[in-house]
Amino acid sequence: MKQVGLPLLVLLLVLSCKQGPKTSETNILQPEAKSPTEMEVGATTQTPKEMGMKFAQETQKVLGKNLMGTIQNKGVEEAVVFCNERAYPLTDSMSMNFNARIKRVSDKPRNPDNAANASELAYIETFKKDVAAGVTLEPILKEVNGKVHFYYPIVTNSMCLNCHGIPGKSIQADVVQHLSRLYPDDKATGYDVNEVRGIWSIVFDAPNDSN
Repeated sequence: MKQVGLPLLVLLLVLSCKQGPKTSETNILQPEAKSPTEMEVGATTQTPKEMGMKFAQETQKVLGKNLMGTIQNKGVEEAVVFCNERAYPLTDSMSMNFNARIKRVSDKPRNPDNAANASELAYIETFKKDVAAGVTLEPILKEVNGKVHFYYPIVTNSMCLNCHGIPGKSIQADVVQHLSRLYPDDKATGYDVNEVRGIWSIVFDAPNDSN
């Protein structure tokens, strides 16, 4: 496998379905709240790149924690249901928490709401070329009208293939049935390891000293 940067490894670790400490039902559905003071300090001391990485990593941490808790307590099939019912509310909660618009989008979406727009499709292709070339992955940032648009790839590892691999091979038959029922237009399968499954697409206010 080609080498990737440390931020990407962090994202992959929290995305994976590996075993870890079990989490109680009462704790796994809430993001870690941050006070306005904490957010103001972060906005004035961090660069746009650092802010975008923080928003992506913290959101993935919450999603990964909930997903792993569901897998450990209820199995992979129920994890599919979790993604269907809980992923959007949790992502929206993190968007409110960070005062940002946080999305995960793909050229092969499972949910049509996750379909990438024209600009995002172009960035996905850029990241695919970077992964194929084995270069260190760096986020893409654009500033438009005082808003930072941040893009960073989501790259598959072996654990992702439980739900995004090849049906009947890396995806078990009962999981395939759940996916077919919940996502009749599912396009998010057929992946191997180290492939770009989608990107983080995050928009937030540019810090005053971003120049």
